[in-house]
Amino acid sequence: MRRNRERMVREHLEARGIKDTRVLAAMRAVPRHYFVQEALRAQAYEDHPLPIGYGQTISQPYIVALMSEQLEARPGMSVLEIGTGSGFQAAVLAEMGLQVFSVERIRELHTATQQLLRNLKYYRIRLKLDDGTMGWPEMGPFDRIIVTAGGPSIPEPLVNQLADPGVMLIPVGKNKRMQQLVRIRKQDGDVTLEKLGGVAFVDLVGTHGW
Repeated sequence: MRRNRERMVREHLEARGIKDTRVLAAMRAVPRHYFVQEALRAQAYEDHPLPIGYGQTISQPYIVALMSEQLEARPGMSVLEIGTGSGFQAAVLAEMGLQVFSVERIRELHTATQQLLRNLKYYRIRLKLDDGTMGWPEMGPFDRIIVTAGGPSIPEPLVNQLADPGVMLIPVGKNKRMQQLVRIRKQDGDVTLEKLGGVAFVDLVGTHGW
């Protein structure tokens, strides 16, 4: 599988412009095949999303790497992830030296992923079962926030929990099957938005989502 990971990084990430050495090292290190269903493990290192049950998916490797790179995070920073899902993105962020807090709304996924991350010795990732659109206020503010589901607008609680200075990535769009990846910067009290391109994520469900 290590050879497959190396090929994934070379063909699907480096070839498409991912340059951050810490992102590339993390994608080489995390055993993605453990984060997908056993029947789909042969496809774990191909560049497309895979179903993980409950109507959710594990994002394609390129999108995970792209979002990890566009966070512009440094080791030691705190990052809030909305949508734990399989736990793969959280593991990548942890390998990059970040302090990860992740919120999932689906109990079965939360429970299974909690056990998987323990088995893989990602002890520093903290998980919570809750409405992700409300964030994790008691643990904020966060240096970085990454949202791995698409909603119709940017949840205000997440903007409020973003540190100043801070960066948040979130897919936003009125169309449930296509969004714009938006990077939000908070600096000296000002909040600015930058569109990074089209993406397709599962629905961000919650009080401030669908």
